[in-house]
Amino acid sequence: MKFDIRSLHRDFGYFFIGLIISFALSGILQNHRQTWHPEKYTVEIKPINLQLPQDEKELTEDYIKDLTKNLGFKDKFRRHSIKNGELKISYEKHDVEINIKSGNGEIIAFKKTPFIGQMNQLHKDTSVWWIYYSDVFALGLIFIAATGAMMFPRGKFSFKSRGWKLAVAGIAFPLIFLFLIA
Repeated sequence: MKFDIRSLHRDFGYFFIGLIISFALSGILQNHRQTWHPEKYTVEIKPINLQLPQDEKELTEDYIKDLTKNLGFKDKFRRHSIKNGELKISYEKHDVEINIKSGNGEIIAFKKTPFIGQMNQLHKDTSVWWIYYSDVFALGLIFIAATGAMMFPRGKFSFKSRGWKLAVAGIAFPLIFLFLIA
């Protein structure tokens, strides 16, 4: 069996195609996570009314954890924040939002979105084996890009003739974008 650059490029492409598609789809979902929460969906919203201290300094993490017990949550506490008179408490499977002055708010119960929630972990997982696999994947993508650039060694569509200009544009575009938003 003869291996040339086209065969290597093709076989690496076939090997990584599933992961490329998974990363691309989960990347799109991550890009839009502020407008649509792809990892979870709302199951139930219940109104609540609580008496809260009016001094925001009293709404400490310890106070919030006691409040959690009083609400009967068996859910894992993550964090809380106060912004514009609203107390927001985040749990693993619930969010609580309460107006500090009125005490009116809601408990939002949610579940992980099947498949999409797990797929998004591709961008977040920090286990050692996944980091190494991601490194191999990144090197594989570099290899696919390099071998793809060598597929047409001569002619008007070669990397030397035309491809390098597109490659420079592909590198310049995200750099320009980073400088504009930085």
